[in-house]
Amino acid sequence: QVQLVESGGGLVQAGGSLRLSCAASGRTFSMYAAGWFRQTPGKEREFVTAISRSGRITYYPDSVKGRFTISRDNAKNTVLLQMNSLKPEDTAVYYCAAGRTLYSGDYIIKADQYDSWGQGTQVTVSS
Repeated sequence: QVQLVESGGGLVQAGGSLRLSCAASGRTFSMYAAGWFRQTPGKEREFVTAISRSGRITYYPDSVKGRFTISRDNAKNTVLLQMNSLKPEDTAVYYCAAGRTLYSGDYIIKADQYDSWGQGTQVTVSS
């Protein structure tokens, strides 16, 4: 497992932007696919986006496609989430996750296939 620490959350007006950062510990972070999830009180954790070990393959659900961008720098053990055109419904605690995959081009969508999670960072979008 790797240890993950998120940062960059905060309060922003609708239409604004935020960039979340996830710092990973450990020398084998390049062996892990990564992703972002979000959760609001009383709801299940929701998949936001995922990126392969190599960083060349990404996946977005329709809810964030065209607005959010995930990227990673394996040399710096970081994963970034650039969020643009934010909406009030994007308000949530955002979690970074990492999981081992067999191939460098694989990514993970299901939360139960990730084995490392950060503590979360709050994102609040005001209308």
